[in-house]
Amino acid sequence: MKSMLVIGLGRFGQHLASNLLDLENDVMIIDVDEKKLEGLVPYATSSKIGDCTNPEVLRSLGIGNFDVIFVCIGTNFQSSLEITSLVKEMGGKHVVSKATRDIQAKFLLRNGADEVIYPEKDIAERCAAKYSMDNVFDYIEISSHYGIYEISPMKEWVGKTIRESNIAARFRVTIIGIKREGYESQIMPSADDYIEEGEHLIVLASHETAKKLSKQL
Repeated sequence: MKSMLVIGLGRFGQHLASNLLDLENDVMIIDVDEKKLEGLVPYATSSKIGDCTNPEVLRSLGIGNFDVIFVCIGTNFQSSLEITSLVKEMGGKHVVSKATRDIQAKFLLRNGADEVIYPEKDIAERCAAKYSMDNVFDYIEISSHYGIYEISPMKEWVGKTIRESNIAARFRVTIIGIKREGYESQIMPSADDYIEEGEHLIVLASHETAKKLSKQL
């Protein structure tokens, strides 16, 4: 369990705070607009109404006490930049700031952000990959060359063990999970586990390999 501060409760900030709370972290939320806090106030560890471009407001939060601070200002980049810089100056251990463009990320990193996230860009890339390939049900990018793909198995794999299907050698992919409807996903299956009809395989593969594989499924 970690101590988190979420600054800015727009749609992304609200979803982020909610998920952090679900994972049993201590989460403080703050926004200048009281209405944006209402849905999370009963669940957050603490909450505050305030303008974080004001140094006094930030000082009152005890910036140095948080393990991670998220700056989720999406509509005013100048405010996001100011808050990021102030948070780092006040002893923020790890500052994660939201950006919508590469140029914003560059300025945020130069002004104190330890990490920059692109929620809209990440979702767009994920959707593009998912809907551009047949038989791909979900996708997570790992690097510019590799990703994790949720795919349906080839007919020739069904009824065979992972070892018998020889997937790793033939297609240069690694099966890291199996999803069966109505059952908890099996992570890191053994080579002796069977591949059944109707289930999905979670595989680690290069983007090039995944594209070729999807056309054969």
